[in-house]
Amino acid sequence: MKILVTGGAGFIASHLVDKLIAEGHQVVVIDNLSAGRRENIHTNAIFYKIDICDAVALEEVFKQERPEIVDHHAAHVNVRKSVEMPVYDANINILGSLNLCELSKKYKIQKFIYVSTGGAVYGEPKDLPVKETCPVEPLSQYGVSKHTVEHYLSIFYKLYNLNFTILRYPNVYGPRQSPHGEAGVVAIFSELILQNARPTIFGDGSKTRDYVYVDDIIRANLIVLNNVGNGEIYNLGWGKEISDLEVFQAVRRALKSDIEPIFSEKRPGEIDHISLDSSKALKELNWRPEATFDEGVALATQYYQRLQKTR
Repeated sequence: MKILVTGGAGFIASHLVDKLIAEGHQVVVIDNLSAGRRENIHTNAIFYKIDICDAVALEEVFKQERPEIVDHHAAHVNVRKSVEMPVYDANINILGSLNLCELSKKYKIQKFIYVSTGGAVYGEPKDLPVKETCPVEPLSQYGVSKHTVEHYLSIFYKLYNLNFTILRYPNVYGPRQSPHGEAGVVAIFSELILQNARPTIFGDGSKTRDYVYVDDIIRANLIVLNNVGNGEIYNLGWGKEISDLEVFQAVRRALKSDIEPIFSEKRPGEIDHISLDSSKALKELNWRPEATFDEGVALATQYYQRLQKTR
């Protein structure tokens, strides 16, 4: 199949592109390189440096390449900046995604795979791990913008028969994740500890997230390429909470360091606790995460160690 991957120069989607090509698919990558890196793009992928907000340029790609599947990873993912700059966040996450929906309808895409967020759409759930049936009550503009596209996809399916699957991601980590910015705490802690600098933990370290290694996330994308999960939303997660302090200790342990963190004020828009119940994905997709957190952190820190040696 020919598959269009947006954000394909980024952390998660570049791993997806590699795997798709390894399995014999043709892959078209769209990325404006605002966060992604050109060196992440597989040499066999067809690459267009395009912003998803540029509808005209996007249509040229659809017209030229005629993809069968769209796997939409491109997004503004900075929660703090979404709070400070909600219009900017909405332009990318809502209007940019709508451009892709419109073109997918026009060019009769077989399926639209949408990457949503399990860490931000639910707000502070009363019960954990959270199921897909839990009320959606985001506490940040980022969570609102990502969830809004889920509604649009439902409408496009009902009105135009645009097939879709929505994957609500947990905190994903692994090689290629950028240590710059607020996202990617494993990457941030690794980079700083390798520099013998003290990482900052925002809050008292008790904030928890559900962490899944990138290879497990890619496997879920590959499963829903086929005729499964149509019109459905799936949480992807372990259903386990891991605190910021536990993440720091795991990274420090993997890097054999004794450095201590710095504690700072909690940032606005961040929820305190989340973990995702992925029993629906297990039942309907036969998907479950496999790499334990310690195994994943070991692989991730080895990558950052190798990266440091090349500088």
